Amino acid sequence: EDFLNLIFKAMMKDSLNSSHPVSSAVQSSEQIEEMFDALSYIKGASLLLMLKHYLTKDVFRAGIEVYLHNHNYGTARSDDFWDSMNEITNGTLDVKKMMKTWILHKGFPLVTVVRKGKTVSVQQEKFLYRVEPENWTSDASYLWHIPLTYITSRCNFTHCTNAFLLDQKSGT
Repeated sequence: EDFLNLIFKAMMKDSLNSSHPVSSAVQSSEQIEEMFDALSYIKGASLLLMLKHYLTKDVFRAGIEVYLHNHNYGTARSDDFWDSMNEITNGTLDVKKMMKTWILHKGFPLVTVVRKGKTVSVQQEKFLYRVEPENWTSDASYLWHIPLTYITSRCNFTHCTNAFLLDQKSGT
């Protein structure tokens, strides 16, 4: 419950146009200190949980093991982590490309789901809780690669979860 409360607080902050991306280039030590706030930590943890759920626990763990093995006693960048995940997925998913849409964009998407018979349509747009006129910028170009999971009436959640990667503004 405490973790969910932290996530919702971070999402509230991230839904403001004055938010910042989880990762960005910095030029000074002051900018580094500004980057390490609750939003970065909580959103970062949430993104890792999202990735673990989408890849499955075993694949995610194997990616972490590759990352730790490749960079033990050395330095690393965030791209090195995504590259390790790509290595484990054997080209079936470009984890780096997917996760860059989450760590380089501020905010998060609102996904609208409409079902008509057996067809489900999904559409994404940037969610803004409150637009602050002094900080407003157009975010029409924002596009996330959103891993969506679903079940059908023939399945239950633990046995046959299906996955769909929404990497366009809309999909069916």
